[in-house]
Amino acid sequence: MFGDIMGMMGKLKETQQKIEDTKKRLDTVLIDEQSNDGLLKVTMTANRKIKSILIDDSLLEDKEQLEDYLVLVMNKAIEKASNVNEAELGAVAKEGMPNIPGLDMFK
Repeated sequence: MFGDIMGMMGKLKETQQKIEDTKKRLDTVLIDEQSNDGLLKVTMTANRKIKSILIDDSLLEDKEQLEDYLVLVMNKAIEKASNVNEAELGAVAKEGMPNIPGLDMFK
């Protein structure tokens, strides 16, 4: 029984390292999003860090329109990045969880 616990602890530690490695890798996964007309483009990492924002000059003439564009495009980019992040980290966590009867956290 003690060996089983030690094995589980080792597996959990290994999974923790894989999660950290995956988080680092997600810093290199880029998500691109743009407005329907292409006037505003946002690039962020799968860890939701903004890398660039490109704004067409025509949007600089209308502050409210630019703000609307930013909110819409940023929200879409964040949603995509979050989906990638959760899928990647969830897969690593599920793969590394020891099989404990009655504990089905990732179904």
